[in-house]
Amino acid sequence: MESNTMMTFEEKLKKVFGNMLVYKSSEKTKFFSALSIPSFMRDWLVMRFSDSEGNINEEEVLNYVKRTIPKKDQWNGFLVDMLHGNKSVRFLTKVKIDFDTKKKQALFSLPVFDVPSHKGDAVVEWGVIEKNRDYLLSPTEVWGIVEIQSELDPNGKNYIFKLINFTPFCPYKIDLKYFVNARNCFTTEEWIDIVISAIDYSPTGYKSTDEKLAVIKRLIPFVEKRVNLIELAPKETGKSYVFSQLSQYGWLVSGGSISRAKMFYDINKKTQGLVSRYDYVAFDEIQSIKFTDSMEMQGALKGYLESGEYRVGDHKGVGDAGLILLGNIGTDLMDVNVNMFERLPEIFHESALIDRFHGFIKGWDIPKMKESMKAHTWALNTEYFVEIMHALRDESVYRAVVDKLLVLPADSATRDTEAIKRICTAFLKLLFPNATDISKVNIDEFEKYCLNPAIEMRGVIKTQLGVIDPGEFGGKKVPAITVNSELF
Repeated sequence: MESNTMMTFEEKLKKVFGNMLVYKSSEKTKFFSALSIPSFMRDWLVMRFSDSEGNINEEEVLNYVKRTIPKKDQWNGFLVDMLHGNKSVRFLTKVKIDFDTKKKQALFSLPVFDVPSHKGDAVVEWGVIEKNRDYLLSPTEVWGIVEIQSELDPNGKNYIFKLINFTPFCPYKIDLKYFVNARNCFTTEEWIDIVISAIDYSPTGYKSTDEKLAVIKRLIPFVEKRVNLIELAPKETGKSYVFSQLSQYGWLVSGGSISRAKMFYDINKKTQGLVSRYDYVAFDEIQSIKFTDSMEMQGALKGYLESGEYRVGDHKGVGDAGLILLGNIGTDLMDVNVNMFERLPEIFHESALIDRFHGFIKGWDIPKMKESMKAHTWALNTEYFVEIMHALRDESVYRAVVDKLLVLPADSATRDTEAIKRICTAFLKLLFPNATDISKVNIDEFEKYCLNPAIEMRGVIKTQLGVIDPGEFGGKKVPAITVNSELF
């Protein structure tokens, strides 16, 4: 796949990505906001019901959504059909699979409808599990078309729900190799715009490339396992949107309380927590989140953020999720040389825990959301791009490239170098997915877009450690990591 410089950017985009494009327009799709549909499903519907010019038949979409993607208040209607009409019902929703080892049963739950109310009241036919083994056995909730009927349990006393058929909601075939090669067709500036528009923003709405790159930093946990970040930002900069609406593989905890059981492992229910089920867990409005067992949580977080392992009672588990702290910040604290973390919950006031966060995002570098910043162009549809980012998490070649490229000072702290390498690897995946070996790396661009931002993000954490704990970290800087020029 070669670049054609005679084409316009839009022509290249259409030629290279074709059916993976959707016309994004806040004006044309604003009616989706009332449907409570995530971005990845919205783009699928836009593709399905729009013409070649991006025009959408709203009535068709609304009828389809009402018929196919029911809301919680429609469950009673399904009950009438199943219990009184003896019919099976079929619709698109989120499903979570679990197992009862004592009864040798596969169980399901429908989070949207809070079904079932009692464990064991919703079972899955084993044939359905076998047919969709790889998809349904995901540790996270998955989207799919379910067919459910009600029948008497084996004892003939109570009615239960049975999942008799399932079709995965997987409308896009991901060819990661094609995506990687597609990068060769675009300049770096063009590729940055492709990434920005893929997550629903308009490249023309930003004043500079630096502003765009500040937004792209939020995608680091989408492509790299166990990257832990802190972002403090003014209100209305879109941080909640990125972490709650783009990906089905992430989880946003917004206010309220969080327990060690929910985060890591529930001993009573014997169920995995969020870190073992998602790509990232983001704590939104971190200042208002309460921890029901703060000391136990702090200890569990220390271990997990360091190694990806956790222990709860006799249970030892692992996870790949990165932890993201999201909070608001006033103008008086937008200074890396003052304690920016003073308003975080108490458990994050300890330097040993903060040291385990890899990088900091200066949210004040991201402009507040305006209508002009919403996508209004042909762009990669969100579901496709999110699936690509999810697939990139398992690609180890990029870390191998980074390991070969970087020269580490002998006295550099391991946490610093590991943090910089992880962030650097994430930037490589996001901006230069075609750089699968050293020969394909442009050294100047690598330093500008990958290494220097990674050092800067870790540098903020290091500076904050010196402010919080001057006795231990005062005066310490991030290591002067460089690129091995002998390789080029």
